[in-house]
Amino acid sequence: MLLESEPDLAVVGEAGALEEIVGMVDNGCPDVLLLDVHMRGGASLDLIPALAERTCVLVLTMQDDPGYARTAMRSGARGYVLKEAEDAELLQAVRSVAAGGTYLDPEIGGRLLAAPADAELTEREREVLRLIALGHTNAEMAERLYLSLRTVETHRANIHRKLGTDSRVELVQHALEQGLVKP
Repeated sequence: MLLESEPDLAVVGEAGALEEIVGMVDNGCPDVLLLDVHMRGGASLDLIPALAERTCVLVLTMQDDPGYARTAMRSGARGYVLKEAEDAELLQAVRSVAAGGTYLDPEIGGRLLAAPADAELTEREREVLRLIALGHTNAEMAERLYLSLRTVETHRANIHRKLGTDSRVELVQHALEQGLVKP
């Protein structure tokens, strides 16, 4: 309704599943495609490279994990905005992407910039991340990896800092994205 109320914007279609999106893009190629990260029919992020060859993709999602934004933008999305954004912010994102620019939710952008440029995890950090994603506690990880509890806590803090994350959920999402665990 918000987009339809704007005189310079027109909604040319809606889809609830990925196959519908592909069909719409193949048949009408909207100037800007609003794409959710989670849709029926598969992984939306995996479809971005193919869609981005034919239209401007703006991800509109509830996922506030900077990892999702990074993956989407690297895959060819022109923008990433949260569903909780103010109306004016969503309209700015649509217009920016339609004009050939990019748009990144300011909070997510800030979290991405705050992460060090060398955000690569060490092998030990990747193992700790995998165990976090599998549901292990810090004490269980310490025992399993033959480390002190303090060392595990340090690894965990370093992982959060490097990835720009704040929660266990974000760490699990990142581990899934990186293939460290299977869904």
